Amino acid sequence: MSENNEEIRYILKFLYKKGKNATQATNEICEVYGDDAVSVRVAQQWFARFRSGNFDVKDAPRSGRPIVEKVDEIMEKIDQDRHISSHDIAKELNIHHQTVLNHLKKAGYKKKLDVWVPHELSVKNLMDRINICDSLLKRNEIEPFLKRMVTGDEKWIKYDNNVRKRSWSKRGEAQQMVAKPGLTPRKVMLSVWWDWKGIIHYELLQPGRTIDSTFYCQQLMRLKQAIEKKRPELINRKGFVFHQDNARPHTSLMTRQKLGELGWEVLMHPPYSPDLAPSDYHLFRSMQNSLNGVKLASREACENYLSQFFAEKPEKFYTDGIMSLAEKWQKVVDQNGTYLVH
Repeated sequence: MSENNEEIRYILKFLYKKGKNATQATNEICEVYGDDAVSVRVAQQWFARFRSGNFDVKDAPRSGRPIVEKVDEIMEKIDQDRHISSHDIAKELNIHHQTVLNHLKKAGYKKKLDVWVPHELSVKNLMDRINICDSLLKRNEIEPFLKRMVTGDEKWIKYDNNVRKRSWSKRGEAQQMVAKPGLTPRKVMLSVWWDWKGIIHYELLQPGRTIDSTFYCQQLMRLKQAIEKKRPELINRKGFVFHQDNARPHTSLMTRQKLGELGWEVLMHPPYSPDLAPSDYHLFRSMQNSLNGVKLASREACENYLSQFFAEKPEKFYTDGIMSLAEKWQKVVDQNGTYLVH
């Protein structure tokens, strides 16, 4: 929250008592204070607190950072980067790692496909997944569009990809000690966009560079140039459908306006659904399996590794990742919206 946290929480309580839901409250606050004032996820956490009968929003009068503020900041970190590790959150907020884990557990979050998602989907989440998947299924049956789809996402690439292995020991025998990886491993953010034929465009961000709405819109312009060069048929025919998840930089007002200017059709994607994002369930999964045990000496080494990884994958690999979406949509409908088991 960019404004005073306590002030925002009082407004959330006021809007809750007026009968607004978390999304409506978030929209009203952000219209006044700006897009970064509060996220839907943080609002949902406070609304859950209010429903339990606890309306205390005032910072506790004691030394140290208030617990409620820590919760806000932890949820903000996840909202800004759904791939962030709990160790990195602890380091950036200067709090104990177990504190982060405790708050995430209380908030009902877990990691799925390296993405933070609610442990249990709400009824609305389940219905959104069913309705969106059913709509996309019917559309694809009438007019197949998966070969016109461009999808993209972000992933942290670590330089040291240690694989922790379970060791067995006899009763009474000391366990083998294995050095833990550093709490803040060197890493670089990868942004990548691809379709059923292969990689269209990717970028490795500079150290310290984060993805906000302004930077993401700049990336979209570079993606546009790459599509015009590598996939001119998508521009010259019916156009393409653009798929992305619901991370804040992807869905902000600035980004929506930029996508409108570009004339791109944005495909619906249900919230909290990495199991329906081709990058998460297919590309990044294969990439991480390839990286396990690999040590990269520098950013240049990382660049070379990724370039080779993308080039060595046959077209069938990318085709399978995109074309399997229809089957996944059907499974979500068949199992009443619950997460797909990989």
